[in-house]
Amino acid sequence: MSKPLTYLRYLKLEELLSLQQPLSEGPEHDEHLFIVIHQVYELWFKQLLHEFRFLREALLRGDAASALSALKRVLTILKTLVGQVDIIETMTPLSFNAFRSRLEAASGFQSAQFREIEFLLGHRRAEVLAAHPAGGNRDRLEKLLSEPSLYDAFLRYLHAQGKPVPREVLERDLAKPTAANESVQDMLITVYRDGGFPAQLCERLVDLDEGLQEWRYRHVKMVERTIGAKIGTGGSAGAAYLRETLFRPLFADLWAIRSRL
Repeated sequence: MSKPLTYLRYLKLEELLSLQQPLSEGPEHDEHLFIVIHQVYELWFKQLLHEFRFLREALLRGDAASALSALKRVLTILKTLVGQVDIIETMTPLSFNAFRSRLEAASGFQSAQFREIEFLLGHRRAEVLAAHPAGGNRDRLEKLLSEPSLYDAFLRYLHAQGKPVPREVLERDLAKPTAANESVQDMLITVYRDGGFPAQLCERLVDLDEGLQEWRYRHVKMVERTIGAKIGTGGSAGAAYLRETLFRPLFADLWAIRSRL
């Protein structure tokens, strides 16, 4: 007779709560927090990927109501990601440096799930594949380079709604990053003026772009206050590298038209 399902077994809590294993001697008190925060981030990244795929499919099948619902959830998750920075900022530079050497080459730069998020949103750079060895993570990233991004799906949704999306945009090389297009911008202005679900989706995508930028900004400032101008773990430029990612919109067309509305 099988055991009854319990909260412990359903959530696999014994396995989950055994995964926080500090490497420092003692261990250092704040290493536990560092591990928990980053594991939680990866769980939220997994949920975001789940929602972004659902959102993309909703757009491709023309289901604007489901797409808006998914975007509302995504925006709420992004606020939670930003809020978690407040927690990790309770760790001082001295407490982080007490165990930092134990990280060796491990770096958030190696987060395959965050790269998947970027690829799904249209920020595609084949060169980042070099940070991921052949296998599962790299295979998923390479597969995404042949699939429509979230913005591609949005433009296809608008095309299905009878909006004049340029053919060259609909047939673009999906492996390349999303680029601004003046003809798309002209079309988006009419979308806003016509109102309805398409205009609502435009605004929620701007919210998404802004929400991710807010998280990037808080992440940069957290790194600056923790390690200053030091080289990041894994050999990256640390805060200097992260600053380069700021203020680069995912959906450039939606920002470019603001002064024309």
